[in-house]
Amino acid sequence: MVARMAQFQEEMRQQLETSMHAELDKLLDTATGVDKEVSKKDFDGFKKLFHRFLQVKGPSVDWPKIHRPPEDSIQPYDKIAALPLPDSLADSLNKLVVVKLNGGLGTSMGCKGPKSLISVRNENTFLDLTVQQIEHLNKKYNTDVPLVLMNSFNTDEDTKKILQKYTHHRVKIHTFNQSRYPRINKESLLPVATDIGMTGENADVWYPPGHGDIYASFYNSGLLDQLITEGKEYIFVSNIDNLGATVDLNILHHLVSQPNGKRCEFIMEVTDKTRADVKGGTLIQYDNKLRLLEIAQVPKAHVDEFKSVTKFKIFNTNNLWISLGAIKRLQEQNAMDMEIIVNPKTLDGGQNVIQLETAVGAAIKSFDNALGINVPRSRFLPVKTVSDLLLVMSNLYSLEAGSLTMSQKREFPTTPHVKLGSSFTKVQEYQTRFESIPDMLELDHLTVSGDVTFGKQVSLKGTVIIIANHGDRIDIPAGTILENKIVSGNLRILDH
Repeated sequence: MVARMAQFQEEMRQQLETSMHAELDKLLDTATGVDKEVSKKDFDGFKKLFHRFLQVKGPSVDWPKIHRPPEDSIQPYDKIAALPLPDSLADSLNKLVVVKLNGGLGTSMGCKGPKSLISVRNENTFLDLTVQQIEHLNKKYNTDVPLVLMNSFNTDEDTKKILQKYTHHRVKIHTFNQSRYPRINKESLLPVATDIGMTGENADVWYPPGHGDIYASFYNSGLLDQLITEGKEYIFVSNIDNLGATVDLNILHHLVSQPNGKRCEFIMEVTDKTRADVKGGTLIQYDNKLRLLEIAQVPKAHVDEFKSVTKFKIFNTNNLWISLGAIKRLQEQNAMDMEIIVNPKTLDGGQNVIQLETAVGAAIKSFDNALGINVPRSRFLPVKTVSDLLLVMSNLYSLEAGSLTMSQKREFPTTPHVKLGSSFTKVQEYQTRFESIPDMLELDHLTVSGDVTFGKQVSLKGTVIIIANHGDRIDIPAGTILENKIVSGNLRILDH
């Protein structure tokens, strides 16, 4: 009976796979020229992913087999930073390529176009700051560290237009595109696209399949081989909206100074978890390999345990240092092993679809001598919301050569907890509500809700809560100092 059931399931899988291949071939028939070549490569990758998706049974981890990583597999940053740097860092830097994940749009912050083009500090965008950082390195050490942007079909055109402004900067900039995969109907498990186009009814039937696609799309673009030929050995990969992800010379030196037989092929920067990071992926030991565990892989009965700050003390910052030669080897051996993330979505017309994705850090278990480094929190400074934007625009940080560092005038190194309400979710609305960014050097916690505006030179200290009730408006006058205050809808100012 069991054998017959297994045989039936296998036949169903084969049938689904055959139907999927037939539908993809139909879509390819609607493409021409270069479009057809690119789509064929993308679809080859999608077929492999779909095949693996059909094989998966139940959760991807067996909870009792999870162990804490061995002590030496996650090194404290201080230990690595204590090693003396060589007199010349140029040799190490010339082996490095900086890769920024640039596939995301600014929609969550109410902006159109690529997120990397949003202004974050002194009219500088995420991309401006990245270029300034690398240019500073190249000038200071007389090196040639290139910047590579992994774009998606959502960001490629707008990004390429803007790149012209960096022509005279001392940074070579390359781009390649993430794959474009078809969203699939949740019920039939077949593509919802009717042709290869991306307009009209086909506008939302494609998706970029997560940053785990970097390995295949980088390899397929030809850029990986080109950089290896130029003598490059490692990439430093990070999200373009993480303003803390700058090139760290101590980590780079640690990588390139390892003896040949022990060469570390993959470093993941992790940092201590706080209650704000409970959903972040963590490193575990599993089947004698270092492995990334994401919340989506955790059985429901163990989610609370996963979120525990005491059992899983660190999380992945998505700052990764990876060997180019190892990526090439694993791609050519078809040995890159990443768990599939099934992401359910509802299209505008109400149709339920799923998209199959992978995460770049999940490949850690495929690389030799992989290592975690527990870095300071300052290397994780993501700007995901307008609340984050307020922090990085404030006097909490100083800007030098494209890098943000915590102001020395702040007495303690933690960033304040800032929660801006729904009136602040879009960048344009947010900008109209602040005549100037408040002084936040002594702030611990800020909550703002409702229709609130801030005059010039406002100072916020300790815990400040400002709540305008529905229909009310609160204008904080210019020059106001609020220290441990609750400001309510009728503008009474109470001690907190």
